[in-house]
Amino acid sequence: MRYRILEGAENMRLEDIVRLLRTTYWAAQRTVEKIETSLRGSVCYGVWLEEEEKLVGFARVITDFATTYYLCDVVIDEAYRGRGLGTALLGHIESRPEFAGLRGLLLTRDAHGLYAKFGFRPVDGRAMWK
Repeated sequence: MRYRILEGAENMRLEDIVRLLRTTYWAAQRTVEKIETSLRGSVCYGVWLEEEEKLVGFARVITDFATTYYLCDVVIDEAYRGRGLGTALLGHIESRPEFAGLRGLLLTRDAHGLYAKFGFRPVDGRAMWK
């Protein structure tokens, strides 16, 4: 499976991002307008499958680029989970020099094992800090 990590919401179709977010428990009810606004205030990443020409993963980062970043809206299309795409997406984000040395935060009730690979540790069962 050939894929590449896309950087910047402008390099992804809004309808693909909306499709992925609609499959989640946290963003299923977000309006397209709210999603679009959230993209403008974030650094966005996607997982693009070359052969299928399909966006199958997405994540955004909100940051001040000085002290903290908030990792959010991390989603891999259910049909493509378990193939290492989530690890590849997070690995790419974590390798970005603009986030090096910053404190990371995310809120999730699942996939703690994935985030632990990148140094995140649970606090109160849902919040994770790095």
